[in-house]
Order: sequence, then structure tokens, then C-alpha cells
Amino acid sequence: MTALSTESACESTDIPLSRLDVSEPKRFEDDTVWPYFERLRREDPVHYCENSPYGPYWSITKYRDIIAVDSNHTTFSSERSVTIVDPPEEYWTPSFIKMNPPLHAQQRKTISPIAASENLANLEGLIRSRVQKILDGLPRNDTFNWVDRVSIELTTQMLATLFDFPFQDRWLLTYWSDVAALTPQMGDQIDSWEKRKVVLSECLDYFTRLWSERVNCEPRGDLISMMAHSPATRNMEPREFLGNLILLIVGGNDTTRNSITGGVLFMSQNPSEMRKLRDDASLVSGAVSEIIRYQTPIAHMRRTAVDDFTIGHKRIRRGEKVVMWYISGNRDDEVIARANSFIIDRENVRQHLSFGFGIHRCVGRRLAELQLKILWEEMLNRCLEVNVVGEPERVQSNFVHGYSALPVQIPG
Repeated sequence: MTALSTESACESTDIPLSRLDVSEPKRFEDDTVWPYFERLRREDPVHYCENSPYGPYWSITKYRDIIAVDSNHTTFSSERSVTIVDPPEEYWTPSFIKMNPPLHAQQRKTISPIAASENLANLEGLIRSRVQKILDGLPRNDTFNWVDRVSIELTTQMLATLFDFPFQDRWLLTYWSDVAALTPQMGDQIDSWEKRKVVLSECLDYFTRLWSERVNCEPRGDLISMMAHSPATRNMEPREFLGNLILLIVGGNDTTRNSITGGVLFMSQNPSEMRKLRDDASLVSGAVSEIIRYQTPIAHMRRTAVDDFTIGHKRIRRGEKVVMWYISGNRDDEVIARANSFIIDRENVRQHLSFGFGIHRCVGRRLAELQLKILWEEMLNRCLEVNVVGEPERVQSNFVHGYSALPVQIPG
């Protein structure tokens, strides 16, 4: 155990429960958040934090309690926000994940064909050829950033295909995703809500041009055309269009991108699991599920109680903020055996919370799994040895659980 993790473990037990705020983004960046969640699961799994930079909120940290909240959309609404942050009203954007039935189902249904089995089968060859090109173009015997060269490149190419977005400008999708997913904070390039709005207005302008082109053409299979031609979405106000764009860009980017990086890191940290995979390629699908569980690329989802509700002997009142910590539920050893261990051939390997539950379950989960599956298949086909040669750099966020850098080398 490092000095930093030892210090955090000690601190996690010293802080009075009444003052424990597990949402501190720095702990996610430093990867020291785990003992705080362990303590909450053990001592106060439905925990009320009265004072935080985000206002008072409830933490739901155990697996079964998270499912109980996530599956109950009539009591726990996503309408206000799906993150712990309450954006100022003038910067709030609606989207179908923030809607209740029936509007939610109508708009979700509009874009769901993109992740249908038939469309995934059509995409598989394209994804494989791109993965092959990316892997074959990686340097040998030189240190490089796996996040930039593989994780971002593969997911950004996929996003560009899903939107039929101009390929030469695809880097904009990564930039907009990063701006949209992170809360403005001092010291960052985007340090105010106004600056965030300016950048995302550029995103809206770009996509509005694409919309204008496609609304007057025959319907096609990309997300913009789907929305432009569906009765549920074709009359959206600009702010709602932007909200749905943000949802699709972030959702299509962060799960896959950060699991691609996490997988390489976890295999490096657990060489016995990598040997299992090399010895038996049929374990790839299970390995992908375990990577997604162990990474938990979206650390939390938030709801707002619309009625009083009792869970874990605690009374949550109407209007209170409820945060489901998927990252904690995925380490709940009452449900997942040896939950803190990375085991690619564990029983019930798909039994994780990373995609959510209920009506808001991630619509693109199968596409994320497919990209990861193909990547690991192609790495195995090449007997590609990826050695982590430095510490990962993580993003400072309690929402996106991800990386900005992972230094690696491939022997030549």
C-alpha cells in the first residue's frame, strides 16, 4: 500500500460520519476514494451528507439499494439532473435521460436502432478494421500515451460514424465530450459555466448545420438523421437538441474510452489474469464485463426524490438529492464475491452496475462491449504485449471515472 493510500485509509476512519463527503473530486483523481466507500457500505450505506460543495445529498453505496433506487423512476426522478451538480438554471439543458415517461420512451426509442443487433453486426467489420489499423500503427520500443493513441482514437472514430460527422473534425467530439462531462472549476481551461456555454454553443451550431442538411434528405441510419425525422424529436428547441447531443456524445465516449484504458492497466496489475486470457481467448467476453465493472467509467448517477421514501431504515424526503454510487455498488462483496479483486472468469461476470438499471439503462451498452471485445481479440491475435511504464493520470471528477494518460511501451 502506498503512503498516499495508507493516509487516505486512516483519514477515512477518523472523519466523523456526519462530516464525511465522499464526493470530493480530488479523491477520485488520486484513486484514494475506495476506503471512504468501504466505510459507508459497512457503517452507513444510506448516508446523508449535510454540507458539500454540491449542497446536501444522500449517498446510496450498496448494490441492492442502488438497484432499488435506479429501478424506481416514479419516486426517484432524473428530471432535474443526473449528476450531483445542480447547474445554474440558465445553463441547464433538457434531454431524454432527464425526462419521465412517456416522453422519455419516445425520444429514447428514436435513437435506439443505432444499438440494435442488426446494426451492431453491420458495424463489427468496420470496428475491427479500425482496431487493426490503430494497433498496427502503434510505436514499438517507445513510450506513448495509450489514452491518446488508442482509447480516444477508437471511440472518437466510432462517434463520428454514429453521427455521420465529418471525419476530419472528429477531434471536436472528444473536446465537446470533455467540456460537457466535467464541472467548471478554477484552474481549468473551462473555469466558469459561461465559458462552458460558449464552447457547447459551438457544438450546437456545428450540429445544427448537419441537422439542416439531413432534415431535407431521405432518412438515413445516423443519429442526426434519426432525430431529424422522428416525430418525437424533430421539433426540439435548440437547448433540448444540445442536451440530447451532450447525452449521446458523453454516453458514446466515456464508457468505452475509459474502459479501454482501464483494461490495459488492470491486466498489467494482474498478470495472472492476462495469462488466463492468453491461454483461453474464449474468456474475452467475460474479461470485457469485468473490466467495465472494475473501472465503473460513470462513477455515479443522481436522482431527486419526488415523494418521501424509506430505504435502509432512512427516510428520504421529497425534493432531496439522491446519489447512486455505481463505483461503490460494484465493490459490494455482499453481492459480488471478492469484489475488490479483478477476476476475468468470475461467476456472474455481467452482474455489475456500470450501465445502470431501469428505464435509464445505458442504451449503447452493447456497442461499448463490442468495441472492447474486438480490441482484446485483435490484441490477442497479435500477441501484443502492452507494458505500463508509469503511473496513470486520472481526471479530477466524481462523475467520469477516467484517465487523461497511461504511459505504455510495446516491445518491438
